[in-house]
Amino acid sequence: MRAMTVRQPWAWAIIHAGKDVENRSRNIAGAYRGPVAIHAGLTPATDAQGWWPLGDFIPSEAWRVRGAIIGVADLVDSHPVGTEPRDGWCSRWSLGTGQHLVLANARPLAHPIPMRGALGLWRLPSDVLLELANRGAA
Repeated sequence: MRAMTVRQPWAWAIIHAGKDVENRSRNIAGAYRGPVAIHAGLTPATDAQGWWPLGDFIPSEAWRVRGAIIGVADLVDSHPVGTEPRDGWCSRWSLGTGQHLVLANARPLAHPIPMRGALGLWRLPSDVLLELANRGAA
């Protein structure tokens, strides 16, 4: 299983609010498709207040957990902007530049797993993989 560090509140939105696209400047997934642990980064996003597709209110719990894996989602596609499989944007969460990592089937963890994140799509240590498997998330 791979992992992806995402700043809050975007990590929370992937796991709890139906955010089905992670916008990146480049394709960090390569050819990988499959389960991805969503790691909430330590540094919060600075762009969330200016663009939040669920209305003006960002729930306080969306900022709370940082520096931990908060859930797992399936990476099902990755495509550059402008090559969406159908007319228009592939999601209401899509931005107009870069790469769209398309996610599905998000599953929250009952208790986050604290750990350091990393850049790109990274491999989880074996002890964290075991913990996710024990929790039924892997």
